[in-house]
Amino acid sequence: MKQKGMTLWFTGLSGAGKTTISQAVEKELIAQGYKVEVLDGDVVRENLTKGLGFSKPDRDENVRRIGFVAQLLTRNGVIVIVSAISPYRNIRDEVRNRIGDFVEVYVNAPLAVCEKRDVKGLYKKARSGEIKTFTGISDPYEPPMNPEVECRTDQETLQESVSKVMKQVQERVHANDHVKVSV
Repeated sequence: MKQKGMTLWFTGLSGAGKTTISQAVEKELIAQGYKVEVLDGDVVRENLTKGLGFSKPDRDENVRRIGFVAQLLTRNGVIVIVSAISPYRNIRDEVRNRIGDFVEVYVNAPLAVCEKRDVKGLYKKARSGEIKTFTGISDPYEPPMNPEVECRTDQETLQESVSKVMKQVQERVHANDHVKVSV
């Protein structure tokens, strides 16, 4: 049976919970027998987009490259999980239009909460000026206007967030169940 490909694009501030939720969703999808690939922003920056900085053009190019790989996988029947800050709305919309079957998951937590969760010390470095362009501090984050899913990680449990994403996946998978193919 052929699997329907789609991209689950997790966006939000550093420390909002993108990686935590996306890893739990990946585990759930694999347990249900789906083919899944994860494109984590940190891993992609080390391999696919090494050398790009954090200027707006470089951030846009980073998201475009992630989107290109996600599009290839999606059209080949893979559920792609992207976990990347992807701070600018226009480039997320560009990637959405290119991929087609795209689920935007806004992982939303207030800046103060993200700063408290900052295990890498990035916010502290940004506040001290050690990091010059940091999303949410010295560089903007443009929240999605109409995400398919919003996870409020300061107000809901991990399982509640995962359930929201899985509900969206199931709705999309089953949306095509009733379509008959003519030969």
